[in-house]
Amino acid sequence: QLQASGGGLVQAGGSLRLSCAASERTFRRYATGWFRQAPGKEREFVAAVSWSGSLTNYADSVKGRFTISRDNAKNTVLLQMNSLKPEDTAVYYCAAADLYTTIGFVTGVDYWGQGTLVTVSS
Repeated sequence: QLQASGGGLVQAGGSLRLSCAASERTFRRYATGWFRQAPGKEREFVAAVSWSGSLTNYADSVKGRFTISRDNAKNTVLLQMNSLKPEDTAVYYCAAADLYTTIGFVTGVDYWGQGTLVTVSS
C-alpha cells in the first residue's frame, strides 16, 4: 500500500514536499513515481525514480523545479516541489511499477496510492 501526504495550499513561488510511505514489499522492489490530475484533465506523469534511486525522470513541465528522491531504509519516496505555479494545482498520486521503463505511463503503473491535493494560489 502507498500512502501519500504533504499536500496543501501554497502561494505561487512557494514550496511543498510530498511524501509517499509504502510497505517494504511494494516499495523496495519497484520503481516509484508521482502523477497528478487537475480538474477536468487526464492524469499525467510528473516524476519517477528507479528502485535503486540511481535513475530519475521528469515531465518537461516540472524539470528544474521538482526533485524526486527515495529512502529505501525508510520505505519513502519524496517529491520536493519548488517555484510552484498555479498550473501545478492538482491531486498528486504516488505510484509504483515493476519496471522503471513503464512507470512513466498511467497504464504502466502496478500500484496507486491515494491522492493528496496541492493548491497553488496566484
